Amino acid sequence: MAGEVVPYDVLVAFCSDPTTCTIVPLGSGNINDTYLVRSKSHSFVLQRINKDVFPKPLRVIENFQKITNHLSCKSAGAGSPLQAAVPVLTLEKRLFYLDSKGDFWRGQSYLPHESYKVLADPKQAFRVGKTLATFHRLVSDLDVQGFLDPLPGFHNLPGYLEDYDRVMLDIKIAADVDVHSCMATIDRYRQQAATLEHAKFAGILTLQPIHGDPKVDNFLFGDQGEVLGLLDLDTVAMGLVHYDLGDCLRSCCNRVGEAGGTIQPVKFDMVFCQALLDGYFVEPGKLLSKEQRNYIFDGVLLICFELGVRFFTDHLRGNPYFKVRQDGENLLRAVNQFRLVDDIAKREREIRTMSITSGVE
Repeated sequence: MAGEVVPYDVLVAFCSDPTTCTIVPLGSGNINDTYLVRSKSHSFVLQRINKDVFPKPLRVIENFQKITNHLSCKSAGAGSPLQAAVPVLTLEKRLFYLDSKGDFWRGQSYLPHESYKVLADPKQAFRVGKTLATFHRLVSDLDVQGFLDPLPGFHNLPGYLEDYDRVMLDIKIAADVDVHSCMATIDRYRQQAATLEHAKFAGILTLQPIHGDPKVDNFLFGDQGEVLGLLDLDTVAMGLVHYDLGDCLRSCCNRVGEAGGTIQPVKFDMVFCQALLDGYFVEPGKLLSKEQRNYIFDGVLLICFELGVRFFTDHLRGNPYFKVRQDGENLLRAVNQFRLVDDIAKREREIRTMSITSGVE
């Protein structure tokens, strides 16, 4: 039966016999409310889209249908199909249900899989890199006519810094060592914030469809550690591949994860970095030129810095964006990301060399 977390009318919209359904929270995402619904006939994922994060939920819903249709067609002809969820319609054959509070609920197919917060070994990093490259190839010719950006400015670091500056003008800064540490880190790196945007405007880097959030726990793993596909296609939009590759490296090479429960020693694992880049560039086809590869370091540094800025700004605002279990969690997340930024900066020469030489015979 539906508990208080899922209104009964929502369940009725998707299930012919709600009395046979069981509902459990699914995953640990920071944004939407997601549940696994099991009935006698089938299992599916039910999700309430967070309107505070996605102010136009219908864009997310319609984009998802277009993306999954494209991936299904492309994967069917591929040697190793990429798994991705597809829409589950309401009983009235609609893509969503709008409840009495104005919340959008949508269904997706459930793909049984293993999920990781931290990768087990470099072999998994290699597979993740290869899967991300496959995804980029499959969506490279996605028809974006009528495809609306679900989160305009999602990877606009200069924009996040402007937002941070506005917040700083309106609040009283606490006498907290972690708060002042975050402020100092932002001051150290803000001059580099527009590096990728400048390269885009110069024509060095070009736009294409990207995932937008390819962190470790958005990859589907099999029970043998193989990578089956990708979850969470809500942030797919036109962007720079470097944002995706940078975010994937940030997530996979941080061996302690990004959770904010405690401050742990943070470092960027170069063995996992090499493995992931080798996987990304192992397949034939020229994904990036040598000049474009040189910006991979900037991608991983700046996406990590961006996330730290976002966590810290959200903390200063009172946590309206990222879900927290307790006050101060977003501050600890920011501290961990900024420590990772410092460690990545120390490894600049090595990361640039790996980025240029990986997969080159």
